[in-house]
Amino acid sequence: MNTREQTEKIEQMTLSPIATHACDTAGRQYPEEEDDLRTAFSRDRDRIINCKAFRRLKRKTQVFLSPEGDHYRTRLTHTLEVAQIARTIARCLRFNEDLTEAISLGHDLGHTPFGHAGEHALDEICRVHPLEDGSTSFHHYEQSARIVERLEKNGRGLNLTEEVRDGILCHTKGTQAKTPEGRIVRVADRIAYINHDIDDSERAGILKESQLPPEITAVLGNSKRERIDCLVRSVVCCSADGVIRMDEPVQEAFDKLHAFMYKSVYVNPHAKSEESKVPLVIEKLYEYALSPEHLTADMRVIAQQDGIRRAAVDYIAGMTDPYAVELFEKIYVPHSWQLR
Repeated sequence: MNTREQTEKIEQMTLSPIATHACDTAGRQYPEEEDDLRTAFSRDRDRIINCKAFRRLKRKTQVFLSPEGDHYRTRLTHTLEVAQIARTIARCLRFNEDLTEAISLGHDLGHTPFGHAGEHALDEICRVHPLEDGSTSFHHYEQSARIVERLEKNGRGLNLTEEVRDGILCHTKGTQAKTPEGRIVRVADRIAYINHDIDDSERAGILKESQLPPEITAVLGNSKRERIDCLVRSVVCCSADGVIRMDEPVQEAFDKLHAFMYKSVYVNPHAKSEESKVPLVIEKLYEYALSPEHLTADMRVIAQQDGIRRAAVDYIAGMTDPYAVELFEKIYVPHSWQLR
């Protein structure tokens, strides 16, 4: 019995009966030999950490566009916070931590530059200019799945297990993930972003923690630590059957907190003033990318196989915030020059 088989046996002995066991995976997109050290899900986690899209997350917006300061969240730090919360919940419920972590680390790989403003701008482009595959919308969770299935490794994808790909695709709105581990990531994502958005909003001078409504803090607590602890404990206490949920008073307070944040931060004119510039930048970059010679080598391959509009959207979606701004300036902003 090799190391992987020993780990799989330990999983069968220690995990919840309704947990997802690595030895029972539905498999990968195309067959490959098993590793003798790592389970299928731990291999997926390692592949995601080592892919290019994961490294780009460090320079992608979370909630505020290009903030000045080292302590604001990026899409990468958000991803790590989601993984930490999700693993805690999975460990307490005796679900598969490797699967939970892999989904967490991959869930936001498809986020665009400029956060949700960039996502909305690409969605509008797809609505007006349908892609060759018939798509008339753009959603970051679908792009995350496309990255791991199609775009990474020069068009070969990461060949992840079905459980990880399903969890990535279903981490937000719409259909719930097939596994309890995937469903954990969905709630962990929401717990993470709402609480760290409060922290970043206070750092930006947009919101003070003391402004949170008393009917919310009375249930969830008065600090980020207290709120996350309360939410995680509620999920753990109520979700042993694999239906990931909170008790009713906590869920109600959490929903009120989200509504408060939406009104106070997510549509706040001061916090979002720069986002009005995003559609123009994305539109101009799209027009530029419709010429194959302007694409990177790997995107030119995608253009040949999937169509130029699909490749242009993939190219822009993969950009970091600074790269998108620098490319826009290079193309459209006049630069000074000297006569010789």
